[in-house]
Amino acid sequence: MENFIVSARKYRPATFETVVGQQHITGTLKNAIRNNQLAQAFLFCGPRGVGKTTCARILAKTINCTNLTAEQEACGTCESCISFQTGHSFNFHELDAASNNSVDDIRSLIDQVRIPPQAGKYKIYIIDEVHMLSANAFNAFLKTLEEPPSYAIFILATTEKHKILPTILSRCQIFDFNRIQVDDISSHLNRIAIRENISVEADGLHIIAQKADGGLRDALSMFDQIVSYTNKNLTYKSVIDNLNILDYDYYFKLTTFLTAADVSNSLVLFDEILNNGFDGNNFINGLASHLRNLLVAKDPQTTKLLEVSENIKQKYISQSQQTAVGFILTALNLANQCDLSYKNSKNQRLQVELALIKMCHIPSVIQLARQPQAATDNDQIKKKTNVSSTVAAAPADVPGPPASPVQQPSVPQEFPQKQPSAAPEPTTPVQHTAASVPTMPGGNTPPVAKIPIPTTRIPLGNGKISIGNTKPATMIPSLTNLDRAAEEEDNGEPKYIKGDAREQFTIEQLILLWNQYAERAKEMGRINIYTLMSGADPSLEGPEVISVNVEHKLQEHLLQEEMVDLMNFLRPQLKNFNISIVTKQVAREVVNRLYTSTEKYQYLVEKNPKLEEFRRRFNLDVNP
Repeated sequence: MENFIVSARKYRPATFETVVGQQHITGTLKNAIRNNQLAQAFLFCGPRGVGKTTCARILAKTINCTNLTAEQEACGTCESCISFQTGHSFNFHELDAASNNSVDDIRSLIDQVRIPPQAGKYKIYIIDEVHMLSANAFNAFLKTLEEPPSYAIFILATTEKHKILPTILSRCQIFDFNRIQVDDISSHLNRIAIRENISVEADGLHIIAQKADGGLRDALSMFDQIVSYTNKNLTYKSVIDNLNILDYDYYFKLTTFLTAADVSNSLVLFDEILNNGFDGNNFINGLASHLRNLLVAKDPQTTKLLEVSENIKQKYISQSQQTAVGFILTALNLANQCDLSYKNSKNQRLQVELALIKMCHIPSVIQLARQPQAATDNDQIKKKTNVSSTVAAAPADVPGPPASPVQQPSVPQEFPQKQPSAAPEPTTPVQHTAASVPTMPGGNTPPVAKIPIPTTRIPLGNGKISIGNTKPATMIPSLTNLDRAAEEEDNGEPKYIKGDAREQFTIEQLILLWNQYAERAKEMGRINIYTLMSGADPSLEGPEVISVNVEHKLQEHLLQEEMVDLMNFLRPQLKNFNISIVTKQVAREVVNRLYTSTEKYQYLVEKNPKLEEFRRRFNLDVNP
């Protein structure tokens, strides 16, 4: 029975051409070899599993190859290449700094550097995980790294560049390795599957590539695990079962329920996900990613940002066309708020369920908010139609010249009447075409009457025509108070939608309501809100702007979190839905307390300097 070799070792790149996703690194190194411009020290840094050590070994093998190809690749057949591949090369030394990080290890390495190569042109020293070297080892290595022999080349590799001394960094050519793209990892896994005769699905390979987070070695490890699990039949279902990943179909189905305001099925689906062993925080993060992908799929220019397979990408595009942008943005905000408050909540499941219920009510809230505005628009359209029909009701065809002036058509009351002036108003003659004029016997046509239609001048206020009583824009209620949206007044309009509610209020009324809300917060056990509101009375900066003084950023953040509920309490009570709250940070006045008799006496002397003269004259002392 042959020993099994993991794919990460079996398919480790042996040439620059086979390195995955690091073309900017391999291209630079090949050009340096072609132009004979090799530096004396290289630093390869980047995340784990992206090819740092692999590129270092390929570079070490290539620069000593005696028969380079036209593409500056090692031939693999010369004596130097064969000795390197078998591990018998005396010109190649690799040191693991994680376990050999002392000064003695570096001194031993420096002693080896002094010996020139017996065969070949260069001696290459690879120090992996170089950031693990101790400070003394770094200092011992500095001089050799700065002035090495002409035949010595050092290649340092690390995942944490910030831990390396600046004096080391300044002596190296630094190459930053990128995370490998999802498509590159998926393509590489597909090539391996073809060589190993493994049946795979493209969606499953994309899931592995996404889970690897840019590390090819991690992707190959997961690939081997799932191939063993499925007996060389890698499917999408087997991947999500083995890696414990939520299926895309869950989120597509959940989004359909949310847009249809189906609360029951949404909660049942979430319960099914929990029963399958998934965490609520992972679920809400996955839902936020799904909503982000829907938003990205809305525009063809941003569709390329979707790191999914082609099949899943088409599903995202299809569902994004059926989902409104307003719903996606609001649901994304709710998912983000749920994620922030999840860890601090005592009932974490309720947090997620509450977020799902709010998302289900997003369409109804938006629709209710738009109804008063739509009614206002319809009233304006009707008024404009009445004006047009009244003007069109004037007589059109009158034979012969008019015997008397034409009566001015009536204008609705929405238009301001033009005051008579000394100069006559200009008139616009209206002529009818010959097709609309009846023919007289004998082929003669009657003369066309010119009817002067008076033009009514409409005052243009700030460049806009105002017709009727246009209501101000209706404010959409907060989603944290969706239960209020269900309450309706007798006329059928929601209570919190007040198009004309802009009544003035006094500071006394504001302070009274402010204290009532503070007392309510105290009864509910929210001491932080009570302390903040009771310690700082609001003031009015304008008719509709409330100013609150805060002492630090923490109080400001606390007030911002309470803003939605506070505004929903103040606006109906003050009958003004346009009020807003601003905060001002003020410095707290420090009061020095007087404890000792000396401090009290010094305070009295500052108030009355003659007290010191009195004490000296009578030779008095201050009791301690």
